[in-house]
Amino acid sequence: MNKIGLIIRREYLTRIRKKSFIIMSMLGPLIFAAYILIPMYFATLEDKEEKLMVVIDDSGLFTGRGPEGPVFTISGTETLKFQVVEGVPIETFKESFEESGYYGLLFIPSNILSSNSSLIYSTNQVSLEISEYLKRSMESEIEDLKLASHEIENIEKILLEVETSINVRNIKWTKDGKTQETNTGVVMAIGYLGGMLIFFFIFFFGSQVMRGVIEEKVSRIIEVIVSSVKPFQLMMGKILGVGLVGLTQFLIWMILSAVLVTGLKAAFFPELNQSPTEQVVASDLFMQGGTAQEPAMQTPENISIEDMDMAQEIFASLKSIPAGMILISFLFFFIFGYLLYAAMFAVIGSAVDNETDTQQLIFPVILPLILGLYVMISAISNPDNSLAFWFSIIPFTSPVVMMVRIPFGVPWWQLALSASLLVLTFLAMTWVAAKVYRTGILMYGKKNSYKEIWKWLRYSS
Repeated sequence: MNKIGLIIRREYLTRIRKKSFIIMSMLGPLIFAAYILIPMYFATLEDKEEKLMVVIDDSGLFTGRGPEGPVFTISGTETLKFQVVEGVPIETFKESFEESGYYGLLFIPSNILSSNSSLIYSTNQVSLEISEYLKRSMESEIEDLKLASHEIENIEKILLEVETSINVRNIKWTKDGKTQETNTGVVMAIGYLGGMLIFFFIFFFGSQVMRGVIEEKVSRIIEVIVSSVKPFQLMMGKILGVGLVGLTQFLIWMILSAVLVTGLKAAFFPELNQSPTEQVVASDLFMQGGTAQEPAMQTPENISIEDMDMAQEIFASLKSIPAGMILISFLFFFIFGYLLYAAMFAVIGSAVDNETDTQQLIFPVILPLILGLYVMISAISNPDNSLAFWFSIIPFTSPVVMMVRIPFGVPWWQLALSASLLVLTFLAMTWVAAKVYRTGILMYGKKNSYKEIWKWLRYSS
């Protein structure tokens, strides 16, 4: 046992002193935040270039008469403008359309009410945003025309009165009878993040075990090491040492992430530290613009009251989530999921002489992880279906899939069954891996297959 401890110490200290470990530990939370926020930021960027679209309306349903000629009844936007032409065939625009400066040509056929179809011609692919805007606008215009044909008095007033918006709030009952407000989106995000982190950690640190075995095997250092320690002790020391590196990096990320979230919360959402009564009063003052005696609440220019309400709901939902249970589950499924796969990665490393030869052997090992990732995406929207249940029980996929289900609430017996099978499978795989490992690490100059590995397992027993 002392020899395993020495190997663990060597593997751990060697890796945490590397510059790559220090840099990734510091930048990890920022990279994850950027991975989430940057696509959201780019999605909010608007195209500022003005686009002119020519309209040929054979139906006459969308064309009115203005002081300067025909006018498209669908209003344009800041960047999208319309120009109606009459009596000009489409073919006239075809040859010289690119030089005309038009963005596109919208053709509305005379039978649009029966065909429910219009055409957009352009030399370039029309953006989805513009296509959807025209689709929704024409649908709304035609619906208004159909309603007007029924000659219902005050139809516009009636439609405004019946238009309703409902906010559905999720309230969860606790076992002691209390109520907690939750947000399904937040729960889904936590489950997705937990599953992705476990997938990333298992694959990244498991492959480090494989690379470490290959490096020591190629350099023949392993021949010296096995003269002092048993192959099983070497394998377990390497697996546990690399696993501790992963846990250390995860804890650093957790601490830095907590500091980052707290700082952002204090800087951009200081009202979230107020009591519920103070928040309601502040929100009311913001909506009313303040009173003569009391100025309106000051907020950053780019943050609206809707953003504040959303942020308040998100942070309130985070408080209702069993953080301790999720953290303990994450650590358990990460540790034993990593140990299970690290043993298999160690076997692959011992069976080859270079990293290139791992390609033919590694796919069957990572296939369950990839399947678990696909099932995880499905389980986010339906965590209780049979597919999510079985893949959260099967040990080779449970570390990823179960982490998605836990934030939604999992019966204790399912959690216990999944955890027990994972531990038993890890013990069985470690026994198998140890037998193969002690033969494979001393085999050189031959491309091995799973058939050969099976032979090692048989005559090693």
